[in-house]
Amino acid sequence: MSRTERLLDLMQILRTHRYPVTGTALAAELGISVRSLYRDIATLQSQGAKIEGEPGLGYILRPGFTLPPLMFSEEEIEAIVLGSRWVAQRTDTHLARAGRDALAKIAAVLPAELRHDLDSSGLLVAPSYGIESSDEQMAQVRRAIRSECKLDINYRDLKDELSQRIIWPCALAFFDQVRLIVAWCELRQSFRHFRIDRITGLTVTENRYPKRRQALIHEWRQGMDLDNG
Repeated sequence: MSRTERLLDLMQILRTHRYPVTGTALAAELGISVRSLYRDIATLQSQGAKIEGEPGLGYILRPGFTLPPLMFSEEEIEAIVLGSRWVAQRTDTHLARAGRDALAKIAAVLPAELRHDLDSSGLLVAPSYGIESSDEQMAQVRRAIRSECKLDINYRDLKDELSQRIIWPCALAFFDQVRLIVAWCELRQSFRHFRIDRITGLTVTENRYPKRRQALIHEWRQGMDLDNG
């Protein structure tokens, strides 16, 4: 968790309490040291947050401090809503929840008239059908991409032949009916696209691949190989 995220979480925790909360309790909820908690409170106070209290007595957030209102055009709001709804329909449970939570956070700080536009957007996403992949499997793939770790997979290709592959995943593509991993395949020594519904076994290894993800994506874009594996 970044410090910015932690400061936002601290603000949210303080908003939920009507009475002073001790620094020890706040630090425990955030999973940080009490010393870090005191520094975070001082940072928020310097930015205008009306946090009152002191060590040993507890802290409380007085009304009157909010994030600055976000200003979007009508088209930008439509894009945000449509993107969030697409994520909710076309991805796994965890990512769909994250999309809805992000939209709720944006709505919370929008001026009233723009919040109405957000709620009443007429752009809809049709339900998805025929996509088969487990939430846990999708979470593992995203984790491997973020951490730039190799994946050990058992893969059944279009000829129904099963093989074991070590791949370097660099991107995840979402289509209406399938989800593809873009990866460098050590077996084929080239980029390949692996359909997640054809992966019969998957393990995130502790081995990082030797290139940065951005470099892999750049190489893939330069010479796209449309072979599915």
